[in-house]
Amino acid sequence: MIKYTSTVAKKHASTEHRYIAKNAQTEATLPDGYDWESYRAYVGPPEEYDVFSAMVFNLLTSLGLRQHHRILDIGCGSLRLGRLFMPYLNPGNYYGVEPNQWLVEAGIQHETGQDLIQIKKPVFCFADSMAEFTQPLALNYAVAQSIFSHCGNDLLENWLSEIAFHLQDDGALLATFLLGDRDYSGDGWIYPECVCYRPETMATIASKYGLGFDILDWAHPRQTWALFSKPGYDKRLIQGGPIGWNRLMRNGDDE
Repeated sequence: MIKYTSTVAKKHASTEHRYIAKNAQTEATLPDGYDWESYRAYVGPPEEYDVFSAMVFNLLTSLGLRQHHRILDIGCGSLRLGRLFMPYLNPGNYYGVEPNQWLVEAGIQHETGQDLIQIKKPVFCFADSMAEFTQPLALNYAVAQSIFSHCGNDLLENWLSEIAFHLQDDGALLATFLLGDRDYSGDGWIYPECVCYRPETMATIASKYGLGFDILDWAHPRQTWALFSKPGYDKRLIQGGPIGWNRLMRNGDDE
């Protein structure tokens, strides 16, 4: 059984604006006649589903993600990332936050299977925040792919505040956002549109919650990767050259 920390499900999507969910649900079940295969299109271009999985998994492992680490997948959706992270991590070390329970259920049915869930014991929270986790999760990493590109100022600050609370002193958040010359000035969840922020603004907000901010040299089809790190995070793998597996091996893995 999945360990559900919440039964709350709200309308949410972590997609580019041209991939709008046509049947967004607020319940855990799908409407009659719904095409289960559209669970991939809900979270982005279906032809890029595998590319995004590989992009994020390779980034995290190149930065030192190990099986004993704990990771939070913000907007985990249909487990586009979770289907690679769960087999890799030790049981109980994958956390997924997603308001749409049906998306997670579709991912389990079509991407992971129930056996993997029973073996790896992921923790899912069906909500649009981490308010239910009142004690720090001691996370090593968190990832937010195409989440901040839909967040107004209030949600952006809320996520950074909550993630900072749950990260270990040497932990980090890897997140994408859309670069812009001007900052979005509104609040709330901006969907299906996307919003932009200046790097200087991201750095300022991050600093309010004790997080460093660095733009990463890691390719993304449309957005920009950034690292939001706690003071104890070792930045040797992101500074002075491109991120990569060979570099990780040269620096040595002392964990």
